[in-house]
Amino acid sequence: MNSLSHVWAKRFQYYLNEVQKYMRFVFTGHLALVMVFVIGAVGYQYSEWLKIVENQFPAEWLIAIIVGLILGFSRPVTLLREPDQVYLLPLELEMENYFKKALNWTFWSQILTVSVVYIIGIPLLNKVTELTPTQVWIGLALVIVLKYLNVQIEFNFRYAIRGKNVILDRFIRIVFSILAIQTILTEFYPLTLLYLALLIFYYFSWKRSVKEQPIPYEHFVKLEENRMKAFYRFANYFTDVPHLKGAIRKRSWLNFIYFFVPYTKNNTQGYLVFRTFVRTDDHFYLWVRLTAISALVAAFVEIPIVILIVTAALAFATTIQLKYALLSSSDFRMDMLFPIAKDSRVKAVQKLIRVFIVIQAVIVLLCSIGDALFYVPPLLILLISELTFYLTKNPNQ
Repeated sequence: MNSLSHVWAKRFQYYLNEVQKYMRFVFTGHLALVMVFVIGAVGYQYSEWLKIVENQFPAEWLIAIIVGLILGFSRPVTLLREPDQVYLLPLELEMENYFKKALNWTFWSQILTVSVVYIIGIPLLNKVTELTPTQVWIGLALVIVLKYLNVQIEFNFRYAIRGKNVILDRFIRIVFSILAIQTILTEFYPLTLLYLALLIFYYFSWKRSVKEQPIPYEHFVKLEENRMKAFYRFANYFTDVPHLKGAIRKRSWLNFIYFFVPYTKNNTQGYLVFRTFVRTDDHFYLWVRLTAISALVAAFVEIPIVILIVTAALAFATTIQLKYALLSSSDFRMDMLFPIAKDSRVKAVQKLIRVFIVIQAVIVLLCSIGDALFYVPPLLILLISELTFYLTKNPNQ
């Protein structure tokens, strides 16, 4: 068998190729445009808020809590697979180097997010505190150290306890991280050193426990499978992921909407499409997420052109993704055995999209009441949706 360093290198290369393959579909032109405008709008709102924020605002606590929460979620990336539970057993004594590479990647892949969040908070710190630039950047250095400790502790805790009570461990690390960041930003350095020392002691206590335990392959494999499933579900909102099967839930609390869908022979596809949409997580939560984003933008962004661009782009994304998801399925269905008109499913999907796009437009309308042109974004949503459905090609044609 090749060395474990070679095994890690091959898996890491495959992982990067897999991520790049799907991310190029995620960051398409329209999504990139939406992100540019959203980031610009949020930055503008943030800068305007900084002009009026009071000096008594608890910026240290706010930044410490947000950064501490992010630090607490330091799930290890091991790239282990199910066959490893058998084939890597003879190499268990040599797995330390493999896990060292895994934890290094975990740290470097997660440090950017928490660092960016802290850096975004620097203008707020400069506005309401008297910290010097050196003190602010020392705070960032502490955040980096805390991230390293959180990654190491979560891995060792999962290793020693076989994945049990992770929430308790996460709570402890979040509390210590928040207190360490808050005290360094308020210049209580002895307390900062105390919390840091306690976190280091907590790390070494679990590090010692690991030496007495066999490797919990089953837990780490399950953790890795869940992490990749989450990535594939996210990518599936933008492109088809062949090996991904969406979860199906009864969602009985939405049964009332079936009363509005006639249960008749002439409406076979309409009834089937509605039930498919409501019960399939990928389809239903896609609409919920995009609608929620549109509503939040309409409610909190005060730049009309940004609201129009974002709501229009999300209406386009909602329509085209639901259209492709509901029309491109190659699974066998019982309705294929019956003499139903070929275009009946297309019409049913179009009707469903119209209904939920109207609901999306109404929600945006309610969230934008008070603006001078509050009625424009909902009308634009309806127009973009209709044009998208008619001008895009139907799958399987």
